[in-house]
Amino acid sequence: MTVLRLARSELKRMTGGLLPKLTILALVMVPLLYGAVYLYANWDPYGNLNRIDAALVVEDNGAASSDGSVLQAGTKVADSLVEGNVFNWQSVPTAEEADQGVSDGKYAFALKIPKDFSANLVSPGSFDSASQAMLNVTTNDANNYLLSTIVDKLTTSVHTTVAKEVGEETANQLLTGFGTIHSQMVKAADGAGQLAGGVATLQDGTATLHEGSTDLSNGAGELYAGQLKLRDGANQLTDGAGQLSSGLSLLKDRTTTLPTDSQTLANGAAQVAAGNAQLNTRVQDMVAQLDAADQGLRTRVIESNTRLIASGVLTQAQADSILADFDSVAASSPVATAKARIQTDAAQIQQLADGSEAVSVGAAQLAAGTPALKNAVAQASTGADQLHTGAATLATGQQAALDGAGRLSEGAQTLDAGAGQLEAGAGTAADGSRTLAEEIAKGAGQVPNPDDQQKNSLSEVIADPVAVSNVSQAKADSYGAGLAPFFLTLALWIGIFMLIQAMRPITQRALASNAPAWKIAIGGWLPFLAVSVVQATLLTLVVDLGLGLNPAHPVLMWLFMLAAAMAFSAIIQGVVALLGSPGKLVVLILLVLQLVSSGGTFPWQTTPQPLHVVHEILPMGYVVSGMRHLIYGADLSMIMPTVLGLLGYTILGAAMSTLAVRKRKYWTLKTLKPEIAV
Repeated sequence: MTVLRLARSELKRMTGGLLPKLTILALVMVPLLYGAVYLYANWDPYGNLNRIDAALVVEDNGAASSDGSVLQAGTKVADSLVEGNVFNWQSVPTAEEADQGVSDGKYAFALKIPKDFSANLVSPGSFDSASQAMLNVTTNDANNYLLSTIVDKLTTSVHTTVAKEVGEETANQLLTGFGTIHSQMVKAADGAGQLAGGVATLQDGTATLHEGSTDLSNGAGELYAGQLKLRDGANQLTDGAGQLSSGLSLLKDRTTTLPTDSQTLANGAAQVAAGNAQLNTRVQDMVAQLDAADQGLRTRVIESNTRLIASGVLTQAQADSILADFDSVAASSPVATAKARIQTDAAQIQQLADGSEAVSVGAAQLAAGTPALKNAVAQASTGADQLHTGAATLATGQQAALDGAGRLSEGAQTLDAGAGQLEAGAGTAADGSRTLAEEIAKGAGQVPNPDDQQKNSLSEVIADPVAVSNVSQAKADSYGAGLAPFFLTLALWIGIFMLIQAMRPITQRALASNAPAWKIAIGGWLPFLAVSVVQATLLTLVVDLGLGLNPAHPVLMWLFMLAAAMAFSAIIQGVVALLGSPGKLVVLILLVLQLVSSGGTFPWQTTPQPLHVVHEILPMGYVVSGMRHLIYGADLSMIMPTVLGLLGYTILGAAMSTLAVRKRKYWTLKTLKPEIAV
């Protein structure tokens, strides 16, 4: 008995009547019922989210932005959500009503924008009251668990979009502030430069002032020296006038002996006339010196004012005021009083000189007119007393003038020292102002001053500094395409598993023959392979043409499905042949183990560690991975090793089937009456 005859015999048995044919047809349709229908139901769930009612509550009151406009961020976010049409948004007036709707199942979830949403968005402009803007979401896993995950992604997207927009606006304002700081620092640098120029001019003026104060100090010293000489001359005049007064008094007392002493008197009168003339000359010189000193001091003040005006330190009005104050002080000072007195005394001294001359002339006539001479001597004595008194007054005034000149000299020296300090301080200020101008200019160069294009570009980078460049080497076109590798593989296993319910892994007729065990085993497996090939082919056609899977390698995917059908049918047929009815339970257990360990939804690495061993041993995980590569167009280098692995699983199944044939060649009571039959 050949292998093909054994297989044909089993197939003929399965198609010998209407009911068996319907059974085979139903078994062929099992993978479609599980794989194709499930994929059809879940082909594009994200594209149909707009059928889900979601509550949208907008309570935002708006807020004033930095440019003076009113920001209605909550309304903007709501309009964006409605226009996006991701969900069927239902506007709800209050948060309480929206939450109740979620609880009742009227709404799948609720998104609530609070009253202070816009206010919190603009709050970073105030360092004292910055707060995060909140989007409140109410979900209910009793409505749907996966929906909560989808809503989390939606709110994360809204959060990212709003944060980016606000971040761009804030960054733009920050960069605008940098530009303003730059402009103000440039102006400050210009102002500091002008200040440095002004301080340099002040330095030149203070130097001129110092020179003028030095000249004034020197002039005051010279004035003091002149006043000292005048005081000495006034003292000498006082002494001479005293002597004159004493002599005339003595002359008066001795006029009784005038006839005898007339000649002596004539000689003395001549001497007195000569002394008075000398005294008059000195006094007139002193008056002239006082006038010259006074006029020289005034001239120096005028010259100092002229230099200060030329250097810009004083104005003409200030210079005129200083000269007027000087004239006023000079006119009312003790020096002026003393000068006036000296001038008065000088007139008197002039009179004294004239009188002495007259005395000298009269002395010659004394002998002829003793009585007249006696009267003249009396008058001369009186005049000498007056001269002495005036000279004393002149000496006192001259001392006062000397004291004033001393104070003037000390003040001029103090002014000179202060002018020197002012000049040094102005020099320091000039250096500091120049350094300030240079440093501000350097600082202005270091502060960025971006233009509008640069601000827009920098604002985008600051608001969203990390961009993700997603390069997909292989990508599923839809959610259903993402699940297809797993559910096609799972449907194929389930479809072959269902064949066990109607097909015999090994026929009793074959066991009773003398055919080798391996032929019987393969003959029992080939019907399973034939039906599973039809299942895989039909499933592939429906998914490709009916659902629009559009795999990158459709022919290779079909051939790979056939290889998977070959391996699955061999393993399932071999396990059931070897273990009998309990083998069906083992196949079901293998299905469950592969269902959780193959990585069809989440990566298999996320499963518990014991299931990693199951993933490495059983074939479904490798088939799922290979299907992904063929459907999405990934690297195909792993397809051939996977096919070789499936061939190994096929050989393993054939080995188990052969072992089962050898075991069941010998009939026992259990063979005739099994303990359990499923």
